[in-house]
Amino acid sequence: MIKIALTIAGSDSGGGAGIQADLKTFHQFGVFGTSAVVAITAQNTLGVSGVHAVPVEMVRAQIAAVADDLPPNAFKTGMLATPELVEAVAEAIKHFALPNYVLDPVMVATSGDRLLDEEAEETVIKHLVPLATIVTPNLDEARILVADSVETVDQMVNAGKKLIALGAKAALVKGGHLEDEQIVDVLVTRETVKQFPHSKIDTSSTHGTGCTLSAAIASGLANGKPIEESVSVALDFVRRAIESAPGLGRGHGPLNHFVSFEAHT
Repeated sequence: MIKIALTIAGSDSGGGAGIQADLKTFHQFGVFGTSAVVAITAQNTLGVSGVHAVPVEMVRAQIAAVADDLPPNAFKTGMLATPELVEAVAEAIKHFALPNYVLDPVMVATSGDRLLDEEAEETVIKHLVPLATIVTPNLDEARILVADSVETVDQMVNAGKKLIALGAKAALVKGGHLEDEQIVDVLVTRETVKQFPHSKIDTSSTHGTGCTLSAAIASGLANGKPIEESVSVALDFVRRAIESAPGLGRGHGPLNHFVSFEAHT
């Protein structure tokens, strides 16, 4: 039977990130995608020009509607915009016992635009991190979450361990902002630390990379794959999606969500 995944995130009018990227990714992994829209954005490859948060009760109603009739095998959260929305989502996760949670702590867009109220950051740490099967911060987000410098691979490992101490089962600290030519993503679980090194890709087509990666991980978990395999396949999917990006727009362009995923054997 086809598996179901849920994305709780913001809508991207440009189609490259957010809900739109998540649903495209679910589809490529053979997973039926459902959604709860928490914010509407006016954005394109050049940046974000407007954010409108969806009323909390409507967000609750969307999650309830999905959980009642199409219970997900895994789910992810992305942009949550406000402390009130973060708390409402956390309550819904616990109320419906939603499984296999991929927390993408979206705080700042690739373009540099802030997508989360600063006061909501503590709310994410307190209410969402302890519920997460895996949390997937970039270096800037990891620094905010653990209140410490995260600029080297060793510091990425330490940040992952701190996120686990905060309650997450695993953490994937993404090294895309490292200054080196060799990029390293670090997966920390309660048992192991695994590094995923790869060469930096010289491209401006990076819009929606975090959304796509977390949705791909959620797809793997929905399909019953373990965390490490889900992460490895997702990283490979995103790398190939960046390499074959269509070059759309005049700014940070979208990935190629038409690439197929290749399950590891």
